[in-house]
Amino acid sequence: MKVLVVGGGGREHALCWKIARSPLLDRLFCAPGNAGTAKVAENVDISGTDVPALVRFAKENGIDLTVVGPEAPLVAGLADALRAEGLLVFGPDQKAAEIEGSKAFCRTLCRNHKIPSPPFQVFEDSKLAQAYLANRQNWPVVIKASGLAAGKGVVVAHSLEEGVRLVRKIMEEGLFGPAGKAIVIEEFLEGPELSVLAVTDGQTIMPLEPAQDHKKAYEGDQGPNTGGMGAISPVPVANQRTRRQVESQILIQAVHAMNREDRPYTGVLYAGLMITPAGPRLLEFNCRFGDPEAQPLMMRLESDLLPILHATARNELEQVDPPQWDPRHAICVVACSEGYPGPYEKGYPIEGLEDVEEGDDLVVFHAGTAFDQDGRVITAGGRVLGVTALGDSLEAAREKALGALEKIRFQGMWFRRDIGKGAQFPGGRRETSGSA
Repeated sequence: MKVLVVGGGGREHALCWKIARSPLLDRLFCAPGNAGTAKVAENVDISGTDVPALVRFAKENGIDLTVVGPEAPLVAGLADALRAEGLLVFGPDQKAAEIEGSKAFCRTLCRNHKIPSPPFQVFEDSKLAQAYLANRQNWPVVIKASGLAAGKGVVVAHSLEEGVRLVRKIMEEGLFGPAGKAIVIEEFLEGPELSVLAVTDGQTIMPLEPAQDHKKAYEGDQGPNTGGMGAISPVPVANQRTRRQVESQILIQAVHAMNREDRPYTGVLYAGLMITPAGPRLLEFNCRFGDPEAQPLMMRLESDLLPILHATARNELEQVDPPQWDPRHAICVVACSEGYPGPYEKGYPIEGLEDVEEGDDLVVFHAGTAFDQDGRVITAGGRVLGVTALGDSLEAAREKALGALEKIRFQGMWFRRDIGKGAQFPGGRRETSGSA
């Protein structure tokens, strides 16, 4: 089977790494890929949002399955264009991808179909949003850019003054660009976060193992939101009762709701959740694998991923056995460029990668890397590497990942050392919704 993976981040490297292990694979391409995907796939110099070029490449190269990694190509209609040419693709069409492309649509879907989620209001006018805040009695509130903002379009306002300032920055000053033309203001929730992904062909649902992202930039869950500083799986708070509630009340409900809305959903549906005293609450849906959640999930997945993706694209998911999982703990720790999630420089050589002994229990997934003219691996993004390790305990996995990171160097490199340290505690983590 010839497979094309679209994207160039850590999620796509993890997907390529897993797909490359399939005995069903004949040839694997990644567009545009990065320095890490080049080790397991053939990189193709096509942007993930260049829909005509991707369709042309898939046709000319006899691609049997295209796996779309990021949300932007899906929202732009890449899956529609591929299917129009009779090509198989793993990922939702443009109408279904709006579940992530528009937080306003997502929230309205939840309200109309009784999917547990926080109360909200949608605003397309800054003055009306400010007037709404002026009449609020309970603080803080969560303010979200409705469109795609690379996982950073979520802020928390603790007072009227702060809320008005943030609304103006988002809607009038363009803090999140076009994504902030409309905003969602919703109730602030507290509790541990949880990411639950499910593969679905619109009829059958295959939940994957839960994971937990760490969105805040700095240790102790402080600082601004990022695309994700690390992730763990399994997650202590995801007990069997919680998992059943998420599956029945949120995932199954959402797939049925999309069918009733004439937006049949196929691909992977990502539920970003808050586990509250009243039960799981949906913070957001994403239309693709999470990043960095995909990295520990791919490490733990013992089953062949390719048949699952292929069967989903063919609407035959019910014929696939449930996936098998490594019971050990997996952790991903992300190494970033100086300045991220704000402005950062790139093009710095990455040293020490050859000193890391990679294997089944440790992989350095590349997120923002490239090659320079001399063939050296250099930084090419804010999130640069996602060192992912397996261990018999979460602590053992963390130490393995941190030990590998100590061998790697690039100018301005930094990372959190406390990924997963709060996982044993059932409460205290505040909402920091939004994923890359």
